[in-house]
Amino acid sequence: MKFLCLFYFSPDAFAGISPEEMRRFDDATIEHDHKLRASGHLLLASPLADVSTEEVIDRRRRPARLTETDGPYAETKEVVGGLVLVEARDMEEAKALFADDPIAAHCRIQIRALRDTDRHSQTGEGRPEFKLG
Repeated sequence: MKFLCLFYFSPDAFAGISPEEMRRFDDATIEHDHKLRASGHLLLASPLADVSTEEVIDRRRRPARLTETDGPYAETKEVVGGLVLVEARDMEEAKALFADDPIAAHCRIQIRALRDTDRHSQTGEGRPEFKLG
């Protein structure tokens, strides 16, 4: 099974960390990513650009009234700062993959299984296969 892991950070998650400490921390998280890759679990891992660079497309139908947002556009104080896509036997194994991840001390990790059984209602065709590059 494939699992999408979203890493949520508060705006002050790294407040007070020196640039040198941040470099060591980045190195530790990259080492963890390599460990996941070597064990055959990691499909993709990436931090995201700063939330100030995001654009939001919202085409949901709503009552015709003016709403304003001042950004960042997430509806929470936490923002998604990174994502990881892993392959695991089940949710328990997926959770265990992050038991020693150094980033876990600074964020909340949401893990959700990808649905791989969706089929087109008319043709029965599945979604395109996962492909990087």
